[in-house]
Amino acid sequence: MSRIGKKPIEIPAGVTVTINGSEVAVKGPKGELSRTFNSDLTISMEENVLTVTRPSDAKEHRALHGTTRAVIANMVEGVSKGFEKTLELIGVGYRAQKQGNKLVLSVGYSHPVEFDVEQGLEVEVPSNTKVIIKGINKERVGALAADVRQVRPPEPYKGKGIRYEGEFVRRKEGKTGK
Repeated sequence: MSRIGKKPIEIPAGVTVTINGSEVAVKGPKGELSRTFNSDLTISMEENVLTVTRPSDAKEHRALHGTTRAVIANMVEGVSKGFEKTLELIGVGYRAQKQGNKLVLSVGYSHPVEFDVEQGLEVEVPSNTKVIIKGINKERVGALAADVRQVRPPEPYKGKGIRYEGEFVRRKEGKTGK
């Protein structure tokens, strides 16, 4: 039995969950999210507690059980608290700035790299070497952060690049001369 799938989801105050067959809509103070899940799984709500149950121990149902529960829990947390990822730019001359609804990165290329920030996400640039991505959808926040990091991933010799806050980059020793 899936340990994650069996855990009940507590619904905090101010969050409303609507279950319509296999579609779950979550509404809270930060916004609303809805998603359609596999119709084999049963999603039920009793006294502000959501539970996900599976019909059998088939491999497909076991795989979907924990995933469905985790996605619903992330939806509930997103509309109540929200999610955020912080990126750091490390390198001489590396900087980020926000221009309107665009994130513009100068990270050592001959041209600046621009990202259009999609609706529902918010990008803050508190200093020119720090980027904070916020939103209610954990999947979209993580995807945008990964796309920004992919522009210049941290390299192991000098440690330059874009990394997540608190990320450890294992350093390598360079060439040794004779």
